[in-house]
Amino acid sequence: MDFALSPRAEELRERLLAFVAETVEPATPTYFAQVEASGDPHFYPPVMEELKAEARARGLWNLFLPNERWGAGLSNLDYAPLCEIMGRNLLTAEATNCAAPDTGNMEILSEFGTPEQQDEWLVPLLEGEIRSCFAMTEPWVASSDATNIQSRIERDCDHYVVNAHKWFTSGAMSQRCKLAILMGVSDPDADPYHRHSMILVPLDAPGVSVERALTVFGHTGGGGHAETLFEDVRLPLGNVLGGEGNGFAMAQARLGPGRIHHCMRAVGLAEKAQELMCARTQMRVAFGKPLADQGTVQANVAENRILIEQARLLTMKAAWLMDTVGNKGAQFEIAAIKVVAARTATTVIDRAIQCFGGSGVIQDWPLADMYAHARTLHLVDGPDEVHLRQIARRELRKYEAFRAH
Repeated sequence: MDFALSPRAEELRERLLAFVAETVEPATPTYFAQVEASGDPHFYPPVMEELKAEARARGLWNLFLPNERWGAGLSNLDYAPLCEIMGRNLLTAEATNCAAPDTGNMEILSEFGTPEQQDEWLVPLLEGEIRSCFAMTEPWVASSDATNIQSRIERDCDHYVVNAHKWFTSGAMSQRCKLAILMGVSDPDADPYHRHSMILVPLDAPGVSVERALTVFGHTGGGGHAETLFEDVRLPLGNVLGGEGNGFAMAQARLGPGRIHHCMRAVGLAEKAQELMCARTQMRVAFGKPLADQGTVQANVAENRILIEQARLLTMKAAWLMDTVGNKGAQFEIAAIKVVAARTATTVIDRAIQCFGGSGVIQDWPLADMYAHARTLHLVDGPDEVHLRQIARRELRKYEAFRAH
């Protein structure tokens, strides 16, 4: 295995670090002040347009997309350290047009979309002119098993009729969100892996309603996580993405890269928490000496460093395998890092909060928001238990000859 970055990736890494330090970090207080002044937690602050313009000027745009026609053409391995940097300040991903769920939607539009679909939706997404959402999760079924999906996409002459009740439709609260990619059942009689289709749903289509924002640990903001209804939404046949019956396969194609992007950002999130923790423990004195001299604190700092390095190496291995043997060949590593990265970020941030004391859970420091984000990573794109089940099955399969009958 070779985790060495290409010269281009090294250069982009330095450029991105400078962008975060010189532009994103100084603009972060302005971003939140503009949101607060608006009175709308989902307000799109003008400073973000300034950040996006600066990112484009620095050549830091659509870095996530390996398709050279539409994106930067980077390998997963080259993108990994860039995505980690984005995890250190979550505004960076949107500023560089590398924010979920748009990234996953752009990937499947670029791979499976027709030229007409790409012109209508992919191009404005690539330009950062609009946002999008992904409507898959449903409130009344265990959505970790996609075969449970109840939403229906039914053909009616020259149209499809969509009826669906979704939630955690991330991004739908934003006024800039114009498109939902919805997954539903189009052929209930087909086998479990060919029952589903994906369809492009304009959010202004009759019958579409964004019901409410769902708070996450009491927080709401950005594009939000919405509960959405699709009631007798009539759409042209040309709105189906990738052909009927291919929804399940496209979901897997979408979620694989998306999972590792989450993991890359989680490593950056943990690294930021470690930095805050180390600085804080040098500054605070308790029982006659700095916290940094307390044995329990030193042990936690050391444990954090071990966890972060392990998570980073496993992330790089997964990225390298995706590049060399494909997403399917990297299934085990993607599942493993999805669990490890979430655990690492949550653990490191929790230890940092403990060192900050009461300050760690209020708005004066970013740790509470960071923890809320890290904790959700145990659930998004499949809960930990699903990935552990996949890993265990592969491990146990090697020993089936010993199985009792």
